[in-house]
Amino acid sequence: MRLVFAGTPEVAVPALDALLASDRHEVVAVVTRPDAPAGRGRKLVASPVAQRAEEAGIEVLKPAKPSDPEFIARLTELAPDCCPVVAYGALLRPGALEIPAHGWVNLHFSLLPAWRGAAPVQHAVLAGDEVTGASTFLIEQGLDSGPVFGVITEEIRPTDTSGELLDRLAHSGARLLAATMDGIADGSLYAVPQPAEGITLAPKINVEDARIDWAHPALRIDRVVRGCAPAPGAWTLFRGERLKVSGPVKLVTDAAALTPGELAVGKNSVRVGTGSHEIELGEVQPQGKKPMRAADWARGARIESGERFEDAAS
Repeated sequence: MRLVFAGTPEVAVPALDALLASDRHEVVAVVTRPDAPAGRGRKLVASPVAQRAEEAGIEVLKPAKPSDPEFIARLTELAPDCCPVVAYGALLRPGALEIPAHGWVNLHFSLLPAWRGAAPVQHAVLAGDEVTGASTFLIEQGLDSGPVFGVITEEIRPTDTSGELLDRLAHSGARLLAATMDGIADGSLYAVPQPAEGITLAPKINVEDARIDWAHPALRIDRVVRGCAPAPGAWTLFRGERLKVSGPVKLVTDAAALTPGELAVGKNSVRVGTGSHEIELGEVQPQGKKPMRAADWARGARIESGERFEDAAS
Protein backbone atom coordinates (compact mmCIF):
# COMPACT_ATOMS: atom_id res chain seq x y z
CA MET A 1 0.00 0.00 0.00
CA ARG A 2 0.91 3.67 -0.39
CA LEU A 3 1.17 5.03 3.14
CA VAL A 4 1.24 8.51 4.63
CA PHE A 5 2.52 8.17 8.19
CA ALA A 6 1.34 10.61 10.88
CA GLY A 7 3.31 11.00 14.12
CA THR A 8 5.32 13.50 16.12
CA PRO A 9 7.37 12.42 19.20
CA GLU A 10 10.24 9.98 19.65
CA VAL A 11 7.84 7.19 20.63
CA ALA A 12 6.48 7.20 17.03
CA VAL A 13 9.87 6.70 15.37
CA PRO A 14 10.11 2.89 15.84
CA ALA A 15 6.78 2.49 14.00
CA LEU A 16 7.96 4.71 11.15
CA ASP A 17 11.18 2.68 10.95
CA ALA A 18 9.21 -0.58 10.82
CA LEU A 19 7.12 0.70 7.90
CA LEU A 20 10.15 2.06 6.07
CA ALA A 21 11.78 -1.37 6.40
CA SER A 22 8.75 -3.17 4.93
CA ASP A 23 9.05 -4.41 1.37
CA ARG A 24 5.25 -4.58 1.07
CA HIS A 25 4.46 -0.88 1.51
CA GLU A 26 5.76 2.53 0.43
CA VAL A 27 5.79 5.47 2.84
CA VAL A 28 5.26 8.35 0.43
CA ALA A 29 5.08 11.16 3.02
CA VAL A 30 4.97 11.94 6.72
CA VAL A 31 2.55 14.24 8.56
CA THR A 32 3.80 15.77 11.81
CA ARG A 33 3.24 18.75 14.10
CA PRO A 34 4.91 22.05 13.17
CA ASP A 35 8.40 22.81 14.46
CA ALA A 36 8.34 23.82 18.14
CA PRO A 37 10.68 25.88 20.40
CA ALA A 38 13.17 23.75 22.35
CA GLY A 39 16.32 24.13 24.44
CA ARG A 40 17.69 27.17 26.21
CA GLY A 41 17.65 29.30 23.09
CA ARG A 42 14.03 28.30 22.35
CA LYS A 43 14.92 27.78 18.71
CA LEU A 44 12.39 26.07 16.46
CA VAL A 45 13.18 22.37 16.19
CA ALA A 46 11.61 19.76 13.93
CA SER A 47 9.84 16.84 15.60
CA PRO A 48 11.68 13.49 15.96
CA VAL A 49 9.41 12.01 13.26
CA ALA A 50 10.18 14.90 10.90
CA GLN A 51 13.90 14.49 11.48
CA ARG A 52 13.74 10.75 10.78
CA ALA A 53 11.68 11.29 7.62
CA GLU A 54 14.11 13.90 6.34
CA GLU A 55 16.99 11.46 6.90
CA ALA A 56 15.09 8.92 4.80
CA GLY A 57 14.40 11.46 2.04
CA ILE A 58 10.63 11.44 2.54
CA GLU A 59 8.33 14.42 2.03
CA VAL A 60 7.31 16.02 5.36
CA LEU A 61 3.99 17.83 5.81
CA LYS A 62 3.58 20.12 8.84
CA PRO A 63 0.07 21.61 8.74
CA ALA A 64 -0.93 23.94 11.58
CA LYS A 65 -4.20 21.99 11.48
CA PRO A 66 -4.90 18.82 9.48
CA SER A 67 -8.07 20.56 8.24
CA ASP A 68 -6.02 23.22 6.39
CA PRO A 69 -7.11 23.31 2.72
CA GLU A 70 -3.49 23.19 1.47
CA PHE A 71 -2.86 20.03 3.46
CA ILE A 72 -6.09 18.39 2.31
CA ALA A 73 -5.18 19.17 -1.29
CA ARG A 74 -1.68 17.71 -0.97
CA LEU A 75 -2.95 14.59 0.82
CA THR A 76 -5.47 14.07 -1.98
CA GLU A 77 -2.64 14.35 -4.55
CA LEU A 78 -0.56 11.77 -2.65
CA ALA A 79 -3.53 9.35 -2.84
CA PRO A 80 -2.56 7.13 0.12
CA ASP A 81 -4.22 3.76 0.52
CA CYS A 82 -3.92 4.06 4.30
CA CYS A 83 -2.58 6.52 6.89
CA PRO A 84 -0.98 4.82 9.93
CA VAL A 85 -0.85 7.08 13.00
CA VAL A 86 1.26 7.06 16.19
CA ALA A 87 0.97 9.95 18.67
CA TYR A 88 0.36 12.59 15.99
CA GLY A 89 -1.14 15.05 18.46
CA ALA A 90 -3.85 16.79 16.41
CA LEU A 91 -7.54 16.12 15.89
CA LEU A 92 -8.42 14.63 12.49
CA ARG A 93 -11.60 15.90 10.84
CA PRO A 94 -13.81 14.13 8.25
CA GLY A 95 -12.21 16.01 5.34
CA ALA A 96 -8.89 14.28 6.06
CA LEU A 97 -10.32 11.01 7.37
CA GLU A 98 -12.15 10.31 4.12
CA ILE A 99 -9.13 10.55 1.80
CA PRO A 100 -7.32 7.19 2.23
CA ALA A 101 -9.32 4.19 0.97
CA HIS A 102 -8.54 2.18 4.11
CA GLY A 103 -8.78 5.11 6.51
CA TRP A 104 -6.40 6.24 9.26
CA VAL A 105 -5.20 3.43 11.52
CA ASN A 106 -3.95 4.43 14.96
CA LEU A 107 -1.47 2.60 17.20
CA HIS A 108 -2.70 3.25 20.75
CA PHE A 109 -0.74 2.14 23.81
CA SER A 110 -3.46 0.32 25.76
CA LEU A 111 -5.76 -2.66 25.48
CA LEU A 112 -8.83 -0.83 24.21
CA PRO A 113 -11.42 0.03 25.40
CA ALA A 114 -9.26 0.51 28.51
CA TRP A 115 -7.45 3.83 28.86
CA ARG A 116 -8.79 5.83 25.95
CA GLY A 117 -7.06 9.21 25.80
CA ALA A 118 -3.74 11.01 25.79
CA ALA A 119 -1.90 9.23 28.63
CA PRO A 120 -2.77 5.51 28.59
CA VAL A 121 0.61 4.24 29.82
CA GLN A 122 0.78 6.68 32.73
CA HIS A 123 -2.73 5.79 33.84
CA ALA A 124 -2.03 2.05 33.63
CA VAL A 125 0.95 2.48 35.99
CA LEU A 126 -0.97 4.83 38.30
CA ALA A 127 -3.84 2.35 38.54
CA GLY A 128 -1.54 -0.53 39.43
CA ASP A 129 -2.47 -2.58 36.34
CA GLU A 130 -0.43 -5.75 35.97
CA VAL A 131 -0.86 -6.03 32.20
CA THR A 132 -1.29 -3.48 29.44
CA GLY A 133 -0.53 -3.53 25.72
CA ALA A 134 -1.14 -1.79 22.42
CA SER A 135 -4.02 -1.79 19.94
CA THR A 136 -4.39 -0.81 16.31
CA PHE A 137 -7.79 0.65 15.45
CA LEU A 138 -9.60 2.54 12.72
CA ILE A 139 -9.91 6.22 13.64
CA GLU A 140 -13.42 7.66 13.75
CA GLN A 141 -14.80 10.84 15.31
CA GLY A 142 -15.09 9.42 18.87
CA LEU A 143 -12.17 9.39 21.32
CA ASP A 144 -10.17 6.21 20.56
CA SER A 145 -13.49 4.44 20.00
CA GLY A 146 -13.01 2.92 16.54
CA PRO A 147 -13.03 -0.80 15.72
CA VAL A 148 -9.85 -2.72 16.56
CA PHE A 149 -7.63 -4.59 14.09
CA GLY A 150 -5.15 -6.19 16.49
CA VAL A 151 -3.60 -6.14 19.97
CA ILE A 152 -0.42 -7.16 21.75
CA THR A 153 0.01 -7.47 25.51
CA GLU A 154 2.84 -6.32 27.77
CA GLU A 155 3.45 -7.13 31.43
CA ILE A 156 3.89 -4.12 33.71
CA ARG A 157 6.91 -4.84 35.91
CA PRO A 158 6.86 -3.79 39.58
CA THR A 159 9.62 -1.23 39.01
CA ASP A 160 8.48 0.09 35.61
CA THR A 161 8.30 3.82 35.07
CA SER A 162 5.94 5.11 32.41
CA GLY A 163 8.96 5.95 30.27
CA GLU A 164 10.40 2.45 30.44
CA LEU A 165 7.05 0.80 29.71
CA LEU A 166 6.30 3.15 26.82
CA ASP A 167 9.70 2.42 25.26
CA ARG A 168 8.94 -1.32 25.22
CA LEU A 169 5.45 -0.72 23.83
CA ALA A 170 6.81 1.58 21.12
CA HIS A 171 8.90 -1.29 19.72
CA SER A 172 6.39 -4.13 20.12
CA GLY A 173 3.63 -1.80 18.89
CA ALA A 174 5.69 -0.93 15.82
CA ARG A 175 5.66 -4.60 14.83
CA LEU A 176 1.90 -4.74 15.45
CA LEU A 177 1.29 -1.70 13.24
CA ALA A 178 3.38 -3.17 10.41
CA ALA A 179 1.49 -6.47 10.68
CA THR A 180 -1.81 -4.57 10.65
CA MET A 181 -0.81 -2.83 7.42
CA ASP A 182 0.04 -6.26 5.93
CA GLY A 183 -3.35 -7.69 6.96
CA ILE A 184 -5.29 -4.75 5.56
CA ALA A 185 -3.36 -4.93 2.29
CA ASP A 186 -4.02 -8.63 1.68
CA GLY A 187 -7.60 -8.54 3.00
CA SER A 188 -6.97 -11.00 5.83
CA LEU A 189 -7.62 -8.52 8.65
CA TYR A 190 -10.90 -6.88 9.62
CA ALA A 191 -11.61 -4.40 12.39
CA VAL A 192 -13.86 -5.59 15.23
CA PRO A 193 -16.02 -3.13 17.23
CA GLN A 194 -14.83 -2.41 20.75
CA PRO A 195 -16.95 -3.85 23.59
CA ALA A 196 -19.29 -1.43 25.35
CA GLU A 197 -18.01 -2.56 28.76
CA GLY A 198 -14.62 -1.84 30.32
CA ILE A 199 -14.19 1.70 29.02
CA THR A 200 -11.76 3.79 31.07
CA LEU A 201 -10.35 7.22 30.25
CA ALA A 202 -6.74 8.43 30.35
CA PRO A 203 -6.63 12.23 30.19
CA LYS A 204 -3.29 14.03 30.10
CA ILE A 205 -1.46 14.04 33.45
CA ASN A 206 -0.83 17.63 34.54
CA VAL A 207 1.63 18.98 37.09
CA GLU A 208 -0.94 19.15 39.88
CA ASP A 209 -1.86 15.48 39.31
CA ALA A 210 1.81 14.63 39.93
CA ARG A 211 1.93 16.18 43.42
CA ILE A 212 2.51 13.54 46.09
CA ASP A 213 -0.01 13.27 48.90
CA TRP A 214 1.97 11.73 51.77
CA ALA A 215 -1.26 10.71 53.51
CA HIS A 216 -1.80 8.15 50.76
CA PRO A 217 -0.53 4.57 51.23
CA ALA A 218 3.08 3.84 50.26
CA LEU A 219 2.06 1.68 47.28
CA ARG A 220 -0.01 4.53 45.85
CA ILE A 221 2.91 6.94 46.24
CA ASP A 222 5.23 4.48 44.50
CA ARG A 223 2.80 4.36 41.56
CA VAL A 224 2.67 8.16 41.36
CA VAL A 225 6.48 8.38 41.31
CA ARG A 226 6.78 5.70 38.61
CA GLY A 227 3.70 6.77 36.65
CA CYS A 228 4.84 10.39 36.38
CA ALA A 229 8.41 9.53 35.32
CA PRO A 230 9.92 10.99 33.26
CA ALA A 231 7.17 13.62 32.79
CA PRO A 232 5.72 15.62 34.38
CA GLY A 233 7.67 14.24 37.37
CA ALA A 234 6.27 13.55 40.85
CA TRP A 235 6.91 16.37 43.30
CA THR A 236 6.36 17.73 46.78
CA LEU A 237 7.02 20.96 48.66
CA PHE A 238 9.88 21.34 51.16
CA ARG A 239 10.75 24.59 52.86
CA GLY A 240 8.42 26.34 50.43
CA GLU A 241 10.15 25.09 47.27
CA ARG A 242 9.24 22.35 44.85
CA LEU A 243 11.24 19.13 45.09
CA LYS A 244 10.94 16.49 42.36
CA VAL A 245 10.90 12.91 43.57
CA SER A 246 12.10 10.31 41.11
CA GLY A 247 12.55 6.59 41.52
CA PRO A 248 13.09 4.22 42.75
CA VAL A 249 11.39 4.59 46.12
CA LYS A 250 11.68 1.62 48.45
CA LEU A 251 9.14 0.29 50.91
CA VAL A 252 10.46 0.15 54.49
CA THR A 253 8.71 -2.30 56.81
CA ASP A 254 11.13 -2.59 59.74
CA ALA A 255 11.38 1.04 60.89
CA ALA A 256 9.72 3.12 63.56
CA ALA A 257 6.53 4.68 62.19
CA LEU A 258 6.79 8.25 60.89
CA THR A 259 3.73 10.44 60.41
CA PRO A 260 2.79 11.25 56.78
CA GLY A 261 5.38 13.57 55.25
CA GLU A 262 7.78 13.36 58.23
CA LEU A 263 11.46 12.84 57.35
CA ALA A 264 14.03 10.61 59.02
CA VAL A 265 17.56 11.36 57.83
CA GLY A 266 20.32 8.78 58.11
CA LYS A 267 23.94 8.82 56.95
CA ASN A 268 23.05 7.16 53.62
CA SER A 269 19.26 7.32 53.46
CA VAL A 270 16.21 9.54 53.72
CA ARG A 271 12.94 7.96 54.82
CA VAL A 272 9.47 9.51 54.65
CA GLY A 273 6.26 8.64 56.46
CA THR A 274 3.14 7.84 54.43
CA GLY A 275 -0.41 6.77 55.17
CA SER A 276 0.89 3.20 55.60
CA HIS A 277 4.54 2.11 55.52
CA GLU A 278 7.53 4.39 55.37
CA ILE A 279 9.41 4.73 52.09
CA GLU A 280 13.06 5.39 51.37
CA LEU A 281 13.69 8.02 48.70
CA GLY A 282 15.91 7.28 45.69
CA GLU A 283 16.69 10.38 43.63
CA VAL A 284 15.38 13.90 44.17
CA GLN A 285 15.78 17.14 42.24
CA PRO A 286 15.67 20.46 44.09
CA GLN A 287 14.38 23.48 42.19
CA GLY A 288 17.01 24.80 39.77
CA LYS A 289 19.42 21.91 40.36
CA LYS A 290 20.27 18.55 38.82
CA PRO A 291 18.92 15.22 40.10
CA MET A 292 20.87 13.77 43.03
CA ARG A 293 20.76 10.98 45.62
CA ALA A 294 18.34 11.81 48.41
CA ALA A 295 21.08 11.37 51.03
CA ASP A 296 23.32 13.88 49.22
CA TRP A 297 20.44 16.34 49.03
CA ALA A 298 19.72 16.00 52.75
CA ARG A 299 23.38 16.46 53.62
CA GLY A 300 23.79 19.53 51.42
CA ALA A 301 20.58 21.15 52.65
CA ARG A 302 21.36 20.23 56.30
CA ILE A 303 18.03 18.55 56.78
CA GLU A 304 17.26 17.17 60.22
CA SER A 305 15.01 14.29 61.18
CA GLY A 306 11.57 15.52 62.14
CA GLU A 307 11.32 18.07 59.33
CA ARG A 308 8.51 17.34 56.92
CA PHE A 309 7.21 17.76 53.41
CA GLU A 310 4.26 20.12 53.13
CA ASP A 311 0.79 18.63 53.11
CA ALA A 312 -0.76 18.42 49.64
CA ALA A 313 -3.97 19.83 51.07
CA SER A 314 -2.26 22.96 52.41
